[in-house]
Amino acid sequence: MRNIVFLGMTLLAASVGIGQNHPSLPSSFRATTIHSPEGADIFVRSGGRGPVVVLLHGYAENSDSWAPLAADLMKDHSVVVPDLRGIGRSSKPESGYDKRTQAKDIRAVVTGLGYDRTFVVAHDIGNMVAYAYAAMYPDKVKRLVVMDAPIPGIEPWNEIEKECRNSMCSKMKILLNPGVWDLHFNFQGSPAATVWGIIPPGSAYGPAAERLVAGRERIYFDSIWDDFTGDPSKPDETTRNFFAATYAQPRGMRAGFAQFTAFSQDAKDNKLFEQTKLLMPVLAVGGEKSFGALQAVIMRHVATNVQEAVVSGSGHWLMEERPVETVASIRSFLEATDKKH
Repeated sequence: MRNIVFLGMTLLAASVGIGQNHPSLPSSFRATTIHSPEGADIFVRSGGRGPVVVLLHGYAENSDSWAPLAADLMKDHSVVVPDLRGIGRSSKPESGYDKRTQAKDIRAVVTGLGYDRTFVVAHDIGNMVAYAYAAMYPDKVKRLVVMDAPIPGIEPWNEIEKECRNSMCSKMKILLNPGVWDLHFNFQGSPAATVWGIIPPGSAYGPAAERLVAGRERIYFDSIWDDFTGDPSKPDETTRNFFAATYAQPRGMRAGFAQFTAFSQDAKDNKLFEQTKLLMPVLAVGGEKSFGALQAVIMRHVATNVQEAVVSGSGHWLMEERPVETVASIRSFLEATDKKH
């Protein structure tokens, strides 16, 4: 009888595990926190063995969003997956959310784990950190993958309908416009960027956004997930609750908004970075219903060797909507280098 009860409990536990749909990195990954000289403590998990791959997540998610890719790559790669500054279990300092500073955070993580040259794979705001990292440390990046997001200051940053071929892409470019964020989400009340006809010189705005979303994080993120998905069922309910809880932590939304209020500085930095093109191979991945081939158009402004991949049927949330196809595309690109070295 005891054995039957034990078996029943085991099966129940297994079924709960199967039904627990929110993304989670492999349990074998080691967790540590690495202090960045730029004033942040970066939580990072790593596992596997082989060539090193760094995965940089985007907004409305955290490092667990890479679960499908990490589980695949760990078979023959050392996979490094940090939470960006201010997100997940990384610290939430008052400043340092420009992507140049965050690139230095990532360099501290890489060297702190004893690594040097790596592959870098990024999505959404992670693209912006990854581009800054590749521009600042070009000899430390073997290959770069960026997925479904623009880069501040890099054309067609200021074009919307002309370059976007669908409404999802247009919505995202409006969402990521630095003028919109300076107007509504400047949590420090510091001077906002001047946007002709919208934001006059000398304007400043306070922490209205934080107050508006406090206790309503799930409602706020639902609008973002819904607007940019190609599949209304993705991300699923469990995943949405999981990520919303991440940002509901104390100072979580303030830090999240800070990723966006830094766009004006990011654009200035990127204009300088753009003067020296990236030479490493770059894979630009876009969801068919989102950025699509436009991701490669963007990257060809800053890199000389760009391949493009469009994931059929997917919107912006590639790991949730089309994980199998996206993982296969990334693995194929990374292995092209593995076979040569």
